[in-house]
Amino acid sequence: MTISESHTVSHHPTFDPHHNLKESDKHNERIEVRVGSSTSDSRAVSISDLKSQTKRQRLRARVQFATICGSMYLAGWNDGTTGPLLPRIQKVYGLNFIVVSLIFVFACVGFLSEAFANLYLDGRFGFGKVRTACQVIAYAIEAGALPFPAFVLGYAINGFGLALQFTQSNGFVASLKDNPEVKMGILHAVYGAGALSSPLAATQFAQLPHWSFHYLCSLGIAFINTILLIAVFGLKTQDECLAQIGQPAGEKGTSEKSQFSQILRLREVHLLAFFILIYVGVEVTVGGWMVTYIIDVRGGGPSSGYISSGFFGGIMIGRVGLLWVNKKASLYPIYSTQHRYQRSQVGERRVLFIYAILAIGLELIVWLVPSIIGGGVAISIIGIIFGPMYPIAMMHAVRILPEWLVTGNLIWIAGFGQAGSALLPFLNGAIATKMGIKSLQPFLISMMVLMIVLWALVPGTARRSQ
Repeated sequence: MTISESHTVSHHPTFDPHHNLKESDKHNERIEVRVGSSTSDSRAVSISDLKSQTKRQRLRARVQFATICGSMYLAGWNDGTTGPLLPRIQKVYGLNFIVVSLIFVFACVGFLSEAFANLYLDGRFGFGKVRTACQVIAYAIEAGALPFPAFVLGYAINGFGLALQFTQSNGFVASLKDNPEVKMGILHAVYGAGALSSPLAATQFAQLPHWSFHYLCSLGIAFINTILLIAVFGLKTQDECLAQIGQPAGEKGTSEKSQFSQILRLREVHLLAFFILIYVGVEVTVGGWMVTYIIDVRGGGPSSGYISSGFFGGIMIGRVGLLWVNKKASLYPIYSTQHRYQRSQVGERRVLFIYAILAIGLELIVWLVPSIIGGGVAISIIGIIFGPMYPIAMMHAVRILPEWLVTGNLIWIAGFGQAGSALLPFLNGAIATKMGIKSLQPFLISMMVLMIVLWALVPGTARRSQ
């Protein structure tokens, strides 16, 4: 029951007549009581649903989650590929920084197209069908090392499919009742594993005559992913897939307005979307341009591509290894009933600020200390610190936004935010064309500061409690 509904309840708590309590305090107390009971009821329903699951449904739930993780492995593999191959792509096609950055521009077109189309496509075509088809087509184009205009077209198609992959996977896991926070962390740790492993292969392919054959590896992974998604989810909608594991559909809204219209009216959604846009942009800029920076500014050799693996490996470790830190930050003592209800939100908000400030400090080390080894270690630690930020932001969105719009909100946040993985790397390439790749570090630090500002603007309390 929402707070607005609690105003209609006629029962009021009984107070000692000698107790000096203002009328407004009574009103607040009544609201807190209703919130607490509502939260308890929601948890009770969730626990009841889990207990009523059959053994077959629990097994199917594990298989579904594992398949979603495989899908995110492919997403990580894709994002980790560009960095080691970027210097080779520049050399093969004879491009400067701004022209080679068109790779990111075309990917951005795909991401933004997906952000507007996903709500329609998910309902029309089912879970997972469109995204995997896009990626198979894209990798087939890129593997042929076609002329550059056709090559970047593959990135646009792949961007559309990749954004679908992110949004549908995040929406599905956030809708689960069984430990969604932990599963969200694991899901994005698997993304980190994909981004860790692909530079290991891409660095080797970048030194071979047939460098573009790396995309054949990507094509194979995408094809396997397609088969698994069709076999496990059967092109059903998300609600149908959740019903298969014994989880009923979530709360439905009563507004006559379309879901898309309701989402666009929520200020919190847009703040979170811009935060994710900057976060993802910084993450992919580090993974994509840092190798070029190490080679051109620090004099690194062809093996500098492994630095990208270190960064994404740090992300993988951070998303699982720092789960206990996030939990600890959510357990500091608060005595108000209302604050107890919001405790995990406030705690995770605080720890994300700490992560961002530490990342800025480490980025200053990469910028100011002329050491390849020291810079490589600092970049890996930045990956560890960056790791938990995306899952924290996604679960914060689940807590503060209306339940009946959770999946749609995450689709918009992740889809719009994914455009950052194209927009910021392109901006960095444009700046580097004028000022040189040495401009990478001040660009990254300024974007991290912007992340802190945006996160400070995101509300810390649940919208339903207002």
